Amino acid sequence: VVRALKKADAVCFDVDSTVITTEGIDQLGAFLGKAKEIEELTTAAMEGDMPFQDALGARLKLLEPSRRQIEDLLQQHPHELTPAMREITDLLRSLGKQVFLVSGGFENMIAPVAEVLDVPMENVFANRILFHDDDEGTYKGFDDSAFTSRAGGKARAILHIKEANDYRNGVVMVGDGGTDYEARRDGAADVFVGYGHIANRKVVRENADLFIMHWDELASRLQWLIVTENRMGTEKPQHGVSMSMLV
Repeated sequence: VVRALKKADAVCFDVDSTVITTEGIDQLGAFLGKAKEIEELTTAAMEGDMPFQDALGARLKLLEPSRRQIEDLLQQHPHELTPAMREITDLLRSLGKQVFLVSGGFENMIAPVAEVLDVPMENVFANRILFHDDDEGTYKGFDDSAFTSRAGGKARAILHIKEANDYRNGVVMVGDGGTDYEARRDGAADVFVGYGHIANRKVVRENADLFIMHWDELASRLQWLIVTENRMGTEKPQHGVSMSMLV
C-alpha cells in the first residue's frame, strides 16, 4: 500500500474530520442556532431515508446562510487542522505528489484551509453555496452541478482529476467516512487510506487498504520506504548475487 502511495500521481484528502477537526455543516448549524435540526437531517441522509442531494438542499434551506454569516463564522471560529496535517501534505509534495481536497463540504468554507495548506483552488472539489449580490450576500442556493453534490460524487471527482491531468500511476483517497471508501470501491481511487483520529468508523477500518490514527504513522512508513529504497539503490551486489535475490 505504501509503495502504491509513493508511486501515485496524486493524493486526494477529504476535509471534514480529516484535514480539519470539525464537520463544516455541523459547525455552521451550531453557529446559526440550528444544530439539532441539522443533525436530524444528516442522520436521515446517512440512513438512506433521503437522497443525498435532497438532504444537502434541505440542510442549506434550513440554514440559508449568508456570505456575511459564513465570513463571521470563519473569523470567530477558524478551522483547526488535524495534528501534523501540514507536515504530511508538505512531505507528499516533496515526493512529487499533487494534493487535492475532495469534500462534501463547502468550497466557501474550505478556501481558508486550502490557502493554509498551499492547495490551489483548482485542486479543490467541493460543494458551492450561491449568494445574492447584495450587502449581506443572502443565500441563493447551491451549485447542483458540483461533483460532490450528488451520491457517488467523490468517485466522479477523482475520475475527472485522473482524466484532466492524464494521471496513469494512480490516485489515493484519504478520509474518515463511507463516501471516501466508496471512491475506492467504485474503482476511481486506486488506494484508500482510512483516517480515524477524529471519527473512527467501522466501515472505514474494515475496508481501508491502510488505516491510520495519526498522520505521523503515514509519514514514518513513507520515510522508511524512501530510506530502504535508497539503500537498495546504493548497495552493490557482491559475488554475483543480485539485490532482487536478497530482498
